[in-house]
Amino acid sequence: MHYFEHLNQDAKLAEVISGHAGFNLSPKKDICFYLCNSIMSQQLSIKVADVFHKRFLALYGNKKPTAQQIVDTPFETLRNIGLSNAKANYIKNVAEFELAYGMNVKKLNKMTDDEVIDYLTQIKGVGRWTVEMLLMFALGREDVFPADDLGIQQAMQKVYGIKPNDKKLMLKKMKKIAANWAPYRTYACLHLWHHKDNK
Repeated sequence: MHYFEHLNQDAKLAEVISGHAGFNLSPKKDICFYLCNSIMSQQLSIKVADVFHKRFLALYGNKKPTAQQIVDTPFETLRNIGLSNAKANYIKNVAEFELAYGMNVKKLNKMTDDEVIDYLTQIKGVGRWTVEMLLMFALGREDVFPADDLGIQQAMQKVYGIKPNDKKLMLKKMKKIAANWAPYRTYACLHLWHHKDNK
């Protein structure tokens, strides 16, 4: 993979990567739908998130809905598929933002990572972590480091022996280590997640 040589300069990360074929990023086209799906999936297991995803699609004849269709969906209909009040509201917020301001790939691709974060976190219910995941998995950005992700924190604590006692200090150490992975921090994170879940 094109990023192997660079990331292998970090001896500890090289051990994590060793024997793995590597990752490819596959950008998505429908950002509004991706963001709605992300909100639905938050704090749920993959299995449960999949159930919600199927129920949501079923509301629209098993096709990805447009932002207008989501806005036109009665609030109670969203609640009836099992979504909390908050998540139903947040999904509506995303669709309304799409109609008012737009979030298509062409528009977002003209922005830096930080600009995308600033732009989309204006939506109530969309936080920095959600947009960082979107940058990685929907826009295919290669150099994102979601320092607040619990999985990344746990993986780096284990691989680099970082103590979690002082969160501020822990984040500082994590960011310092990750700075050496640039411009391929997304791939480093993919390997760390994989390592944590498959050790």
